[in-house]
Amino acid sequence: MPPISYSDAVNDALERLGDLGYERGVGVDLANHGPMAAEAIAVLGHGDEVAHWTGRYRRALDHHEPPAARFALDPADEASWRPALGDFGRAGDWERLFARELATAPWRDVLARWWPRLIPGLFAGLTHGLIRTAHAVRGLAAAGDAPTALQLDELSRGLAYWAARHRTLPGSPALRGTDSVAEAVAALPRVPLDGPRGPSVAQGRLDTLGQLPGYAESLERLAPHPASRLLGDMTLQFADVYLGHPEVFPVPLVHGVTAPAAARLVLPHLPQELYEPTLAQLWQVQSAFLLAFTTDRRDEGTAAWQTETAGLPPLDELGAGAVEHGDEHVIKFTEACLREYALRPDARYPAAAYAAIRRIPRLDAGGGVGVVAAGAAGAAD
Repeated sequence: MPPISYSDAVNDALERLGDLGYERGVGVDLANHGPMAAEAIAVLGHGDEVAHWTGRYRRALDHHEPPAARFALDPADEASWRPALGDFGRAGDWERLFARELATAPWRDVLARWWPRLIPGLFAGLTHGLIRTAHAVRGLAAAGDAPTALQLDELSRGLAYWAARHRTLPGSPALRGTDSVAEAVAALPRVPLDGPRGPSVAQGRLDTLGQLPGYAESLERLAPHPASRLLGDMTLQFADVYLGHPEVFPVPLVHGVTAPAAARLVLPHLPQELYEPTLAQLWQVQSAFLLAFTTDRRDEGTAAWQTETAGLPPLDELGAGAVEHGDEHVIKFTEACLREYALRPDARYPAAAYAAIRRIPRLDAGGGVGVVAAGAAGAAD
């Protein structure tokens, strides 16, 4: 039997997962990772595993019901849609709005129209609005002139989740500084831990972000380098951050890599004037990650991570290992690290992916990772 193509694997996954709501878990709000991770498995060259993986994923944790549309949103009337930003009770209304938009205009036009409206709320669901949108965009781009209805629906859901969980952070980031990403990360003061580490600490820091030392100053530290360079600097620096903090709960910091790696998938389909505000918002989110989830620099910027690379498999086996491991964060993080490594072959990328495989429990362990992550930052997992 010939291997399943990327397109067939993705569309099959979207059909299998189409009845799931945006979030999952009893008493918590964990992002639905199914479509994102299934698409990443196909990108890793394991399309034959997608159907099996979707079954594992569905059994791991119950998902919420898909949201029902209640009140129409008018995309041409800012007074209609703007008050609904960040209102998760309007998720169904947002999905219906984007479905209508995508039925009447090319998907790139819809994306370009809504991107500047959504990007200030990049922190939505710990960046999963952006990430889910980006995985959908990659599928649509691969489909060329013949996207399927399932793929267009997935883009409408990615954008709807972003809009419904839209969350702005304090301050106005801008690329007005002189620092590289590494210099800006090193200059950001961390808040020492006063008491035991736990989800409430991270949540409290996010709630008081504007009051934390160094945060406001960090927002204008970055120099306005070209987008491709800054995205690479961001993903590499946060691969280093991930490696340098084995003491931190192992899920949230992966988004310091997967969010800019997701933006890299989307920016080529957007007008260039949207690049700089996107990069500025990404840096603001990364500053928030550092202040919320780390309490010192630990082993950032050192060679300590090299002690974790014993047994690091070849790159093709690393991807296969992530798929076999099964956790959705491991799969998406590994795919992003391998993609970034192909552009900039720094050993910290595969090392970070390998560290995640060892730090994060397997999918078969029952979904406990996500529950804790959600407690750390609202709809965070």
